[in-house]
Amino acid sequence: MIDPVNKSKIPEEWLEKAAMPREELVEGIKNGRLVVLSDGSVLKRGYTTGTTAAAAAKAAVLSLKEQVKTVSIPTPVGLRAYIDVKEMDRGYAMVTKVNNDHESDITRGLEFVGDAREADSIIINAGEGIGTVTRGGLQAKKGHPAINPKPLQQIKMAVFEAVEQLGLKGAEVEISLPRGEEIARQTLNSTIGVEEGISILGTTGFVEPWNDHLGEMKGDLIRCSDKVVLTTGRIGIRYSTMLFPDYTVVLAGSRISEALEAAAGDVIICGLPGLIIKWGDPDVLVGTGFATVAEMVEMEPEGQHLRRAFEKTVEKAKGARVVIVERDGTVLMDSGEKK
Repeated sequence: MIDPVNKSKIPEEWLEKAAMPREELVEGIKNGRLVVLSDGSVLKRGYTTGTTAAAAAKAAVLSLKEQVKTVSIPTPVGLRAYIDVKEMDRGYAMVTKVNNDHESDITRGLEFVGDAREADSIIINAGEGIGTVTRGGLQAKKGHPAINPKPLQQIKMAVFEAVEQLGLKGAEVEISLPRGEEIARQTLNSTIGVEEGISILGTTGFVEPWNDHLGEMKGDLIRCSDKVVLTTGRIGIRYSTMLFPDYTVVLAGSRISEALEAAAGDVIICGLPGLIIKWGDPDVLVGTGFATVAEMVEMEPEGQHLRRAFEKTVEKAKGARVVIVERDGTVLMDSGEKK
């Protein structure tokens, strides 16, 4: 059996170990909501902010002529997502981002609102709670709403479906998040160049599950993820999740090399400088006069010793992107930074 979201093969023995009834398990895998690990553990995917925004937009358009309790939305991987409508009035709908097993997803339970009116074409507007891009280098352009291209296409397709269903020429929809700006203050959005709200993201339409108590199952999670961040501790988990929301974040601790061997595809190593720099250059402190890497970072954040150690770390990473963050979330060094 193939996982339809990450395209990985699921061995039959994994399915046999699962305690969930077979029919329910297979159906959950086929619709993208369930992930099975080698010990039979079953984790639940959620839906991205892009999918949730698309649901709010489609429900708002449908509410112009119909009352619905659930909406079906297309996702970038070809599956359909089904999301309940929390509130609906003529031209108005509210949906809630569903819960999942991604423990660091602070957008779980966030309410998305769509306001729609008939129009001659399909127009998508960003309302309160959706951030504005303030610097270059992001997928959304500077000065524009922080809605990445794939989710924007997904939202437009969902609205198109509603327009077709109702027999309208088009619809103008504004998507807003009443608590978006509040939640954004708990993220690194302002650091990366998104102000006054969250970003609307999602390359697959699904949020991969994360459970930091997986133990030996982490290797399976790494192997089954085509976009993974390997990190070293709780702070690394937090900031990796914020910086790379489309990636599966796995706590590798001091076993970076082992995790790196298991990983394939798009790999990032992200975390505080201590463990990562020491992993990349075990002799980083020799002859420097510093007792710890943290002291070196504090005293000489742009010094040659740290820079040389970072270069060795990047070399040891064998093509993986290396991102070093400070305790406040500031990105200190990034091998993938655009010049």
